[in-house]
Amino acid sequence: MRKLLTCCLAALVLAAAAYVASGVTAAKAPEDAEAQIRATLNSTADGWNRGDLAQYLAAYTESATEMLSDGPRGGVEAIEKTMREGFWKTGRPLQQLRYEHLVVRMLGKENALVTGQYVLTGGGRPDRTGWFTTVWTRTRNGWRMIHDHS
Repeated sequence: MRKLLTCCLAALVLAAAAYVASGVTAAKAPEDAEAQIRATLNSTADGWNRGDLAQYLAAYTESATEMLSDGPRGGVEAIEKTMREGFWKTGRPLQQLRYEHLVVRMLGKENALVTGQYVLTGGGRPDRTGWFTTVWTRTRNGWRMIHDHS
């Protein structure tokens, strides 16, 4: 009887420890995801400001879409074309980029909605600002944008 009680108690302690551990992990997961998304988004501004368009584009999936005034366009190639024709006419960005007012809203464990404001400054030009909404998904390579509405 004593052996049975000891086994039951040990099983209960292990089950409780597993439950607590899984609860702590689940509670931290959204915070970790948000930090990873913010870091990836910040890496786009870092790449932009160094003139590294490839780093800026690395945050997008290959099939990402962007929403422009003339409708949506698909594929990272279309996004690259937009950047080169509108912002990188000299082969480098015309202004420096930063993000403000970022809000990351988790849409389950694998997707997120990110809103914020982009700010372009310098280059002897007036500052440009605008609001954006991006949709992110978790990939093998980390969090990546699947849609950009800027």
